[in-house]
Amino acid sequence: MAALPARKLVLADLLWIEVRDRSTGDRVVEGQWSGVGQRGMQVINPRTGGVETRTFYGTYTLTEISDIPLVHNITVQTVTVKMSQINARVEELLRQYDAQQAPVQIFRTLFDPETMQQVAPAMPRFLGFVDKIEIKTPAENEDGGVNLTCKSHTQEMTRFNTDTRSHESQQLRLPGDAFFRDVAVVGDWEHFWGKVNGKLETSPGIKAATKG
Repeated sequence: MAALPARKLVLADLLWIEVRDRSTGDRVVEGQWSGVGQRGMQVINPRTGGVETRTFYGTYTLTEISDIPLVHNITVQTVTVKMSQINARVEELLRQYDAQQAPVQIFRTLFDPETMQQVAPAMPRFLGFVDKIEIKTPAENEDGGVNLTCKSHTQEMTRFNTDTRSHESQQLRLPGDAFFRDVAVVGDWEHFWGKVNGKLETSPGIKAATKG
């Protein structure tokens, strides 16, 4: 704690991403950090709160992470991660594997500048998913790179499940339950009253009373 205000610690960013194998659908996890070399580092799992040791690789592949708003609400946050395009591992992760909607975790860790050892487990700063991938191939004398636009996990609260009002999905939940059996056609049903066939006409008086 005394070293923090004295600025005697070195900051580093860690990226943890879980892509999918396009052929098998298996999960492939990868850790990248803003330093150099392969290191086993302790992190605080943002889902469990427990301390874990994970392996991170660094050859200056993780070049920049945009500011991460630290808020105490459920608004969806957007973070941009910039990575090196010329690194073979980055190319493999984003081209060979499927990174769309891949889970992402971003940590920040502190090192002792004399020993370059972690002074504490890395704190989680962002938990979300890859929303957009932009691979920029530069022209001569221009900068290229890979930009990952990530949305925070709170976006899950904005999703709608379209399979919750169907007979088929209800059978998976409770076989034999016929509550949603006619949900697809009930909107077209007609109820006949008296001797007149067809839909019941609404009188002008009823319409006026309804508008009032």
